[in-house]
Amino acid sequence: MSDLTQLGIAAIRDGVANGEFKAVEVAEAFNANVAAASSALNAFIVETPELAVQAAQAVDADRAAGKALGSMAGVPIGMKDLFCTNGTQTTAASQMLEGFTPTYESTVSANLWAAGAGMLGKLNLDQFAMGSSNETSYFGNVISPWKLDDGKDRAPGGSSGGSSAAISARLCPAATGTDTGGSIRQPAAFTGITGIKPTYGRCSRWGVVAFASSLDQAGPMAHDVRDCAIMLGAMAGYDPKDSTSLNLSVPNWEAALNSDLRGKKVGVPREYRMDGTDADILESWDRGIEWLKDAGAEIVEISLPHTKYALPAYYIIAPAEASSNLARYDGVRYGLRDLPDGAGLQDMYAATRAAGFGPEVKRRIMIGTYVLSAGFYDAYYTQAQKVRTLIARDFAEAFTQCDVILAPTTPTAAFPLGENSEDPLAMYLNDVFAVPASLAGLPAMSVPCGLNKDGLPLGLQIIGNQLDEQGVLNAGLAIEERAGFVAQPKKWW
Repeated sequence: MSDLTQLGIAAIRDGVANGEFKAVEVAEAFNANVAAASSALNAFIVETPELAVQAAQAVDADRAAGKALGSMAGVPIGMKDLFCTNGTQTTAASQMLEGFTPTYESTVSANLWAAGAGMLGKLNLDQFAMGSSNETSYFGNVISPWKLDDGKDRAPGGSSGGSSAAISARLCPAATGTDTGGSIRQPAAFTGITGIKPTYGRCSRWGVVAFASSLDQAGPMAHDVRDCAIMLGAMAGYDPKDSTSLNLSVPNWEAALNSDLRGKKVGVPREYRMDGTDADILESWDRGIEWLKDAGAEIVEISLPHTKYALPAYYIIAPAEASSNLARYDGVRYGLRDLPDGAGLQDMYAATRAAGFGPEVKRRIMIGTYVLSAGFYDAYYTQAQKVRTLIARDFAEAFTQCDVILAPTTPTAAFPLGENSEDPLAMYLNDVFAVPASLAGLPAMSVPCGLNKDGLPLGLQIIGNQLDEQGVLNAGLAIEERAGFVAQPKKWW
């Protein structure tokens, strides 16, 4: 293989295990790509080439000694800078946490290192995972590797935009992401890669900087469905340190992959045909329906009647939880401290939070504080939680009629940076198809399905029932095989 950076997880793992190349060669090849693209794409906040090589050396030594290798052995990955990593700065892309170096490891990253993966660096994201375009990071915008002839910088999606850009540009074969309201699926769709948000509780949240605790869920982002299945298997598992962690065994999703959907029913929700959705998106959805029919599935129309209330409910619940979670950043316990001369305690709180949080984070904290206030709690937060219950019931009813649901991932392809930055409502609408599954805690993934008329990637979303990651992966594989998506961005960096 002349270019190891074209390989995905399965190919690297198997190539290292079979002695076709050394893990160190893989790590050095990706380190070179990361270094070459660092200024142009801004996908990494911290680069850790030495850690990638150290992990690879350990894998090569284990193989030479005849030891069993892990499921991610020899695979260097990017780590979203929302996961705490022992000895490496973790910032959540915020000034508030700049310089914070954890002395402990998140459970997800620890699981990945135990499986043989190495870390290429910490990936950029929207500040505290709040954003849909990667324009809110304190460390600057991430630039999508996809460009058109107009030369405009395009959004790689958010909040896991550093992850999506790095994978699409072949800076890493895979990366971690987190998904609160679509932050794995939307960036995956924007950059022509694959990403899955598992059932809430599959992956431990311990050691992950919190945004909205009842929604946050970690998941893998990679080139294809098989790679996502492998990496999710390494990330998932019960963790007694996370009270919301599911005490269930982790299936071997890779071994059970099967794109034969005979006997399966695929639901198509009528409410997802919304005004404002690009014609290219709707056409790709129709193609996806035909592909799943070709795989043997029966297509059934379903109704998710409370879909139109999902986005408003999400933007009450998520900011409410964020306002509570981010109260810890007060300049006392850890993070930035701004203490003006002669200031009292309240002055220090105010100065620290004013300096440390960006505009989008402040907006969400203020919304969240407002909807939780004594006079408005029932009118907003309680009502939003009731809507969330109705949305979950919609899905439960739908899954009595079908096995998985097919829908678009996003209403548009990737947009130029700055296009929606002055209109938060337009930005929030990017997640209109992703948010309902998040509110219900369901597994969902995005699979690339082609290019639009301008040449930008599009994604299709598969939503599954609780704990049915296998059904989601299998339907995603059926689409992947028929879409035959092999497009890559032209290298301009």
